[in-house]
Amino acid sequence: MLIFRLSLLAAIAFTVGSERANCQKNPSSAPPRPAFGQGLGATLFRRHCAACHTAAGLEINGHVAPSRPSLKALAPEKIYEAMSAGGKMQAQAAALTDRDKRGVAEFLAGRAIADRSETVKMAGACASNPALPSRLDASPAWNGWGPDIDNARFQNAALAGLSAADVPKLKLKWAFGLPGGGTASSQPSIVMGRIFVASDNGAVYSIDARTGCHFWTFHADSSGRFAPVVGPISGHEGTEFAVFFTTGSGMAYALDAHDGKLLWKTKIEGLLHISNSTAYYDGRLFVPIAGTETFAPTNPDYECCRSRGGVASLDANTGKLLWKVDSIPEPLRPLGENSRGKRRFGPAGASVWNTPTIDAKRKRIYVGTGNSYGILAADTSDSILALNMEDGKLLWKHQEFQGDAFMVGCGATNPADSSCPEKLGPDWDFGGSSIILQHFSGGRDVLLAAGKGGIALALDPDDNGKVLWRTQLWEKTPPKADGLVVFGGTADGKRVYYPLQQPGGGLKALDIANGKVDWNADINADQRGQIGAASSIPGVVFTGAWDGILRAVDAGGRVIWTYGTHRDFETVNGVRANGGSLGSPGPTIANGMVYVSSGYVGVQNGFPGNVVLAFGLR
Repeated sequence: MLIFRLSLLAAIAFTVGSERANCQKNPSSAPPRPAFGQGLGATLFRRHCAACHTAAGLEINGHVAPSRPSLKALAPEKIYEAMSAGGKMQAQAAALTDRDKRGVAEFLAGRAIADRSETVKMAGACASNPALPSRLDASPAWNGWGPDIDNARFQNAALAGLSAADVPKLKLKWAFGLPGGGTASSQPSIVMGRIFVASDNGAVYSIDARTGCHFWTFHADSSGRFAPVVGPISGHEGTEFAVFFTTGSGMAYALDAHDGKLLWKTKIEGLLHISNSTAYYDGRLFVPIAGTETFAPTNPDYECCRSRGGVASLDANTGKLLWKVDSIPEPLRPLGENSRGKRRFGPAGASVWNTPTIDAKRKRIYVGTGNSYGILAADTSDSILALNMEDGKLLWKHQEFQGDAFMVGCGATNPADSSCPEKLGPDWDFGGSSIILQHFSGGRDVLLAAGKGGIALALDPDDNGKVLWRTQLWEKTPPKADGLVVFGGTADGKRVYYPLQQPGGGLKALDIANGKVDWNADINADQRGQIGAASSIPGVVFTGAWDGILRAVDAGGRVIWTYGTHRDFETVNGVRANGGSLGSPGPTIANGMVYVSSGYVGVQNGFPGNVVLAFGLR
């Protein structure tokens, strides 16, 4: 799976050692030597990266490598992180010293990597920091990836504080600039009257939900594509509630929700990356785990492939690891050597790119998986998995697409002695909100799923994931590797709504009882369509697109409100900020307000940005 590394790929697709990469096989395309006097970072970039990262970005395996302007907009911390231990380009950057990596990152971003021990100095601090309420539900909330553990991304009328008739009256109330940020991958969470959101340079903020003033800032070890989640915590004197999140490097954090003080942090070990939000339930955290070897074929001297997806469970009070399971139950085994004499392993991959869905009634969690890596495809890739909440044991699986092994740098067909699959798979992951739990009258439940392959499913959780219905979302040709449904849909108990990444976009509404398509909204987005997660309230679906426009669609499929976020904003904290494309972080709604992070680069050269926007009626 490629597109689900969007926020990562924009910062990391530097093909270090790329004289071996497919995109540099033509010697005539090699960039000229840097002029005398240019720094180390410029030299390394031009030697190893510039042939792919051109002014427009080079197409690789059907995706566009981030252009030089897109890379320049990113935080240097994010670029450096990607080349470091646990980053997606760790293998390709193995020959670089730490100084080299910092040089490349700072050259591209045009500024130095910040000292994270320093608190960001900005205007707009709140006059005081009042005590938090004694209950999480003291005010309407959108806590984490969705307002509920079912991952439906639906807010009921009472908590939304907005009706369908109100939506066309929404106005921008404030904008908060993310200092030093270049791409917005964190979704704002709304809890106890506060917004908790992160930036791509590792900073996490607590903001007043009404005014946008800021209470505190915390600097994590790295950034991440997450929505912070707030829950009760015990064993820490003076602290009742904590903010939980896990960064891309696999470091899980608990902060005091009132003042941002670090309570604990735990490193989840392994060859892994975290690429979505942690779920909280009943004193436990459930962390989705992704692999790291998407770009491994660009280095034929790398022993591939050993990284796997999975889920880890942590004690929310202490950070203690309770269990960690792979998404592939089959043991890793040697698979001979490649043409360079380097060992090969498998099966690998099956990354979990989505926030686990919690089934409290059955004591289960559900996750979707992505493609395999290497020459052997796993039978749990491109699948929906049901795991026991207590120990992570696999209870059942549904595999929708078999034999999908995909990595960047591989051809459509490959020699048997390479590290690539002999036939490249379609990269049709289940990601984003890939599993939505919905409840029918009479106690019957259904699991809804859709992913990059453009197939929507309903599964029976009481019959080992039996398929109840299957609906094809694409109309003319199957999706390419960039996918049709990426960061996921939303469901309101009657319908499920899926944004479409296709020319012009689209929003398809399906009856959850039978999978029938009720309508497809005419979105009129640009050629890249929509990638961001959708959100809903009764009678309205909010959906963002690559063009930077946030749209609201009514129950009949009509667009009733739009707001273009791709522009400069005057911010409440005095930080220079602009919006851009709307990607992984979908809009969040609570207490009469709508919030969205704008500025997402990805692999379609999205418009960068560093702003959180708040909309309301008054």
